[in-house]
Amino acid sequence: MKIYTRTGDDGTTGLLGPGRVSKHATRVEAYGCVDELNAALGLARSLDEAGWLRAELTTLQGRLFQLGAELAAPEPGALGALERIGDDDVATLERWIDRLDSELAPLASFLLPGGSRLGAQLHVARTVCRRAERRVVALRQEEAAVEPRLVRYLNRLADLIFVMARWCNLRAGAPETEWKPARR
Repeated sequence: MKIYTRTGDDGTTGLLGPGRVSKHATRVEAYGCVDELNAALGLARSLDEAGWLRAELTTLQGRLFQLGAELAAPEPGALGALERIGDDDVATLERWIDRLDSELAPLASFLLPGGSRLGAQLHVARTVCRRAERRVVALRQEEAAVEPRLVRYLNRLADLIFVMARWCNLRAGAPETEWKPARR
């Protein structure tokens, strides 16, 4: 199979199921942001040379493919054939947050994103996750059939990625920098 089909040269793309939509459609923007998040987590996984979070990041990337496929399948028939993100996936994220957060000092202020290379990349991934969440919320406002559990998953995932960044910085011995508002 060739990687190029030329069918998108007119500015449209195919969804899972029949039909084509504009590449700037809200649905395409939503699953495109999820794809970007997946790539950002892939970069984080490549920076995890010690393998601290390799299994979790690999799992998350697989779930993001599922979430993206669900967003790309507006037709009920296409949705029925997919493995979908569920409440148990959200519960898994919460367990991972609790496990990692139990080793961290409580937050006293906002933190400047940074630290180790892995921690900094996880902070970038967190911001991409928040953008994906905003895009899915926008799609949900246009199309009520978009399940609220997808928003819950992305919301919790952004929290997890933040905790992962802090946890990796702690393990790497990279200090966290608290934000101090400028006094005028």
